Amino acid sequence: MKWMFGCLIALALACGVVAAQDAMAPTSTIVKSADLKWGPPPPVFVAKGASFTVVSGDPNKEGMFVVRLKMAAGYKIMPHWHPTDEHVTVLSGTFAIGMGENYDAKTMTKLPAGGYVLLPANMRHYAMASTAATVQVNGMGPFQLTYVHPEDDPSHAAAPPAK
Repeated sequence: MKWMFGCLIALALACGVVAAQDAMAPTSTIVKSADLKWGPPPPVFVAKGASFTVVSGDPNKEGMFVVRLKMAAGYKIMPHWHPTDEHVTVLSGTFAIGMGENYDAKTMTKLPAGGYVLLPANMRHYAMASTAATVQVNGMGPFQLTYVHPEDDPSHAAAPPAK
């Protein structure tokens, strides 16, 4: 009788484990490009010349996210860094990337469509759309961007002066 009781407990525990695994099972995300909602980028980007969309996840929350940024030719992102790794894939156009704390167009690497760069956490870098370009950024949220030089942060320029 004890062995039967033990088997019932083991069966109940196994069912609980299976139910917990089902609850944690990942769900798929399928996104058609026509369904993406493009709008202005977050305030840490210069709004003029760019548009932004969230493909999956929520860059403001913990967890994986995927976003896209469309930029006009000449659009610049001044030297900055992130506290988490950033994965950038060029979807269209030519996107130039440089490393360091000071913007230097001569040292940038041009990436055509299909190009990819992994920017490890805290790496200082900067970028420019050499032509009209769209990039996809994958990372772990919450997304944070800190400019090396605070005066480059467009979100500060957009704030109304204090009274």
